[in-house]
Amino acid sequence: MEKELKYVDLVEQPISMHPKKFALWLFMVTVVMIFAAMTSAYIVRQSEGNWLEYDLPQIFWLTSGIVILSSAFLQFGYASAKKDNLTGLKIGLAGAVILGILFLVGQWYSWVALVDEEVFFVGNPSGSFLYVFTGLHALHLISGVIFLIIVLISSFRYQIHSKAMVRMEMATTYWHFLGGLWLYLFMFLLLNH
Repeated sequence: MEKELKYVDLVEQPISMHPKKFALWLFMVTVVMIFAAMTSAYIVRQSEGNWLEYDLPQIFWLTSGIVILSSAFLQFGYASAKKDNLTGLKIGLAGAVILGILFLVGQWYSWVALVDEEVFFVGNPSGSFLYVFTGLHALHLISGVIFLIIVLISSFRYQIHSKAMVRMEMATTYWHFLGGLWLYLFMFLLLNH
């Protein structure tokens, strides 16, 4: 009889997730599918020939380091929020925002470097793919920076703390996702370029 009650208790426990977090996860799954489709298309198109060979911009190494450092700052802010260290929270968020903007500036300079190498958006599929990869990722990163700025403003209003972590958790999850997505794209390009 006691075992049956425990089983019933387990069955009746709903799996719960904040609706906004669930929506974020659905959105990230769609982004993964988009980039998976594009990287697959890259490989298929590359095998057909007529593929321009060029060097990847060296600034990609720097921007990769920047995105890793920005994730570290945000993780520090997240840990600080859980401990109600509001100063650490603000430092972590501000650092992630500044580094996110710096990453976007670096991506702009990667396009400048591509143009200097005479790799343009039109004219050859290899250049087009690179511009689309970096541009689409930059667009998502802009949304991430805006989200971080909103959370940073909320932290100055004392709306982020150990008992109100939903926005901070979502921002951290999305930012780490974007960082991981960039690292995936960069490694993909290094291995398939």
